[in-house]
Amino acid sequence: MTKVAKDLQDADPEADGPSLWRQRDFMLLWSGQTVSVMGSAVTQVALPLVAVVALKASTFQVGLLTAATTAAFALIALPAGALVDRGSKRSIMIICDLLRLLLIGSIPVAAALGGLTMTQLYLVALAAGVCTVFFDVSYQSYLPSLVRTEQLMDANSKLGTTGAFSQLGGPSLGGGLVAAFGAAGAITADTISYLVSAASIFGIRKPEEPPPARRADQTLRSQIAEGLRFVVTHRILRNIVGCTGIGNLFSSMNIALMMVFLIRVLHVRPGLTGLIMAGGSIGGIAGGMLAGRLAKRIGSARIIWMSMLVFAAPQALSAMAWRGWGVLLVPLGWATGYFAMMVYNIAQLSYRQAVTPPELMGRMNAAVRWVVWGTMPIGGILGGLLGTVIGIRPALWVSVIGFWAAGWLVFFSPLRHMRDIPHAEAEAVAS
Repeated sequence: MTKVAKDLQDADPEADGPSLWRQRDFMLLWSGQTVSVMGSAVTQVALPLVAVVALKASTFQVGLLTAATTAAFALIALPAGALVDRGSKRSIMIICDLLRLLLIGSIPVAAALGGLTMTQLYLVALAAGVCTVFFDVSYQSYLPSLVRTEQLMDANSKLGTTGAFSQLGGPSLGGGLVAAFGAAGAITADTISYLVSAASIFGIRKPEEPPPARRADQTLRSQIAEGLRFVVTHRILRNIVGCTGIGNLFSSMNIALMMVFLIRVLHVRPGLTGLIMAGGSIGGIAGGMLAGRLAKRIGSARIIWMSMLVFAAPQALSAMAWRGWGVLLVPLGWATGYFAMMVYNIAQLSYRQAVTPPELMGRMNAAVRWVVWGTMPIGGILGGLLGTVIGIRPALWVSVIGFWAAGWLVFFSPLRHMRDIPHAEAEAVAS
């Protein structure tokens, strides 16, 4: 076992140097992102409401608006990773926050002036999505330079908990703000959150290492290819990407089917569906809070496959639900599923950040995000098709079993022979 791997296994982050709670720079990053993701959750509720209520948008138009918010991940994630590796990640994040402030802020201003149109909503959603791609790739790539390697699991756990909490509290906050200020007025909260995020990142004192000098023969295309090649030829990373991509596909199937399953099969009143599905967010919060402790007890490498094959297995309870009290199996199954996903995501992200050379960090994160997010729209479409052809409950079982089976990809990799993440050079596990 390498010295660093042994340190990860034995060390207590709070005993080995200052804990993250006492690290000013990380706390600035974390607090800024806490506010930002909560603001974004408000916009997820308010933006379609602006289209439906203020502009009388059709179902198709709302669908296009939803697609516009995520289209950038498929379109520009790969070049974004190469560009992030060329510049200052901290500066990119600040610029993206300020641009999103202006873009999102244009909606309530236009609404107040009576000039809001669907075209503006489409353009804002698409442009803000581009900024989000650059921010997210920079964000995941910047964290390893801000905290010690053995603290990555703890840092990602805290950030993941914040994200899960925003999924639980954000829609409720958004609904309250919409009721108080209207849909366009509620979006103002998101603009303020971007200002807070930019200010918190600006206040970080730790200097960022400058990117390595680019060779004269390196083009954007060759840099993108280098990042993809690193992920594909790495024996563990390619299995993690395969597992995550397949897991996201079947998870999207499950999400597409669950609302129909609750209303048409279990005959749940529409007003109660949100409360039932909130159980997933509670499981995600618990997973974020416990991921670091579980990794210490089980092993930071071993927990990657255990979270999918062991922790996610009770997710099948949701497909067993029946009318009446049996409906309670749905939030229970969703909570365990989201718990497992949160632990898995924190563990695999920490692994990726630990084994990737700094000069490849942006391209690695972009390549992974491009693949694993690309399967999600396919999963939604596949869920609708299977639900129509074989029935809603059988299709739901396919989604649950498929998600669980994705875990075998990381089990049948060198991870199953490791307890903890060996922070060695990538070549040690590359094929």
